[in-house]
Amino acid sequence: MAGIIHEAESQELLEEIRQQAAQAAAELVEAAHLRRGQIVVIGCSSSEVVGRKVGSWSTPEVGQAIFEGLSSVLDPLGIYLAAQCCEHLNRALIVEHAAVPGADIVNVVPQPKAGGSFATAAYHAFHHPVALEEIRADAGLDIGGTLIGMHLKQVAVPVRLTRNHIGQAIVLAARTRPKFIGGERAAYDMTLKDGYPED
Repeated sequence: MAGIIHEAESQELLEEIRQQAAQAAAELVEAAHLRRGQIVVIGCSSSEVVGRKVGSWSTPEVGQAIFEGLSSVLDPLGIYLAAQCCEHLNRALIVEHAAVPGADIVNVVPQPKAGGSFATAAYHAFHHPVALEEIRADAGLDIGGTLIGMHLKQVAVPVRLTRNHIGQAIVLAARTRPKFIGGERAAYDMTLKDGYPED
């Protein structure tokens, strides 16, 4: 990134990105009624954040800033972050082992060019990172068109955020809800937004 902008501008941009990521996370937590122990899948193209085509300009400093911004909101709430890797790792996920104690783990260490800068930052920041081929997350953020839908629980519901860009990347968000089952005679609990009754 230093090759694109000067160092002072770079630090200012990174702080702006960090704040934008934190704002997006806070909005998603509120809209999705997220609770301690739940999982949010994050797909992030650092290339798109700096105005480049996805997969073409992996920028570790940007991946780190976004991870720090998201974690500053999610960690104190006890909400787990699952970092989706890029397509070179088949969109595998990096997550804290405590979030998925019984899951089947796979062996891979993400790198900026094979996994992505964001997943790499997560891997190095987590206490006990593990890689999974799939997960069923409770909500998600897609930063830059990374296609996180394959890792969301059914049923995914779009969430419109006021923070709809991080840097130059478009941000899409989703929460999930339990399936409605039954036919025309069925009755539903409309307070059941995330699998739990409202407090």
